[in-house]
Amino acid sequence: MTISLPPTTHYPVDTKTKDFAYIDLETHTSLYQQSLETPDTFWAQQADRLEWVIKPSTIKNCSFAKHDLSIRWFEDGQLNASVNCLDRHLEQHADQLAMIWEPDSETDSVRNYTYRELHAEVCKLANGLKSLGVAKGDVVTLYMP
Repeated sequence: MTISLPPTTHYPVDTKTKDFAYIDLETHTSLYQQSLETPDTFWAQQADRLEWVIKPSTIKNCSFAKHDLSIRWFEDGQLNASVNCLDRHLEQHADQLAMIWEPDSETDSVRNYTYRELHAEVCKLANGLKSLGVAKGDVVTLYMP
């Protein structure tokens, strides 16, 4: 049986998008190659880019045994998502764009948030949850249809 795939179509990246990108294609290719050749070193370097509450002592702990399939990354480390996604950017990037909110309704307008504005909204939510009796260690679930 022969499978015939259509030719790959490549679309050029516009200049604005290319200039805004965090890395270029050459850097991406190099990082990807490193992730294949020395995955533990690569992921340790990526972990160093984060702020850890407790820094992990192991990168990965994997078992591919038939009755013991498990893959654990940074299992003894502890992160604070808010610190890494928001707080650590406030000092140098408070007035830069952090998030673009796209409404579902066509009548509502798009809302841009700087890191400072987003932080204020997160604090409002945290204080609202606290006023409802939510405490450290409680599990809170958000439903986003």
